[in-house]
Amino acid sequence: MVMAQSADYGIASYYADKFQGRKTASGELYHKDLLTAAHRTFPFDTKVKVTNLQNGKTVVVKINDRGPFIKGRIIDLSRRAMETLGGLSKGIIDVKIELGKSP
Repeated sequence: MVMAQSADYGIASYYADKFQGRKTASGELYHKDLLTAAHRTFPFDTKVKVTNLQNGKTVVVKINDRGPFIKGRIIDLSRRAMETLGGLSKGIIDVKIELGKSP
């Protein structure tokens, strides 16, 4: 992960469908069709703008879980969020994350 003044850059992945309905670290149930994500340090309910660096597409997600725990990845997105960014077929994408931003 590369740190910038107001943005983080790194790799995003997304939750597999097998996590549908499982409890997240915040206590909410994971739902693949909601715009949510996991981050290691951002407080729960924080809104972040995620930008796909390859195509410029953006999405705003709410942090409701912890992770990812795979080296080099900075955020795990819900299936819908990854789809919105155009990254479902790749599985992992290069992203920029900005706190409290709207598209």
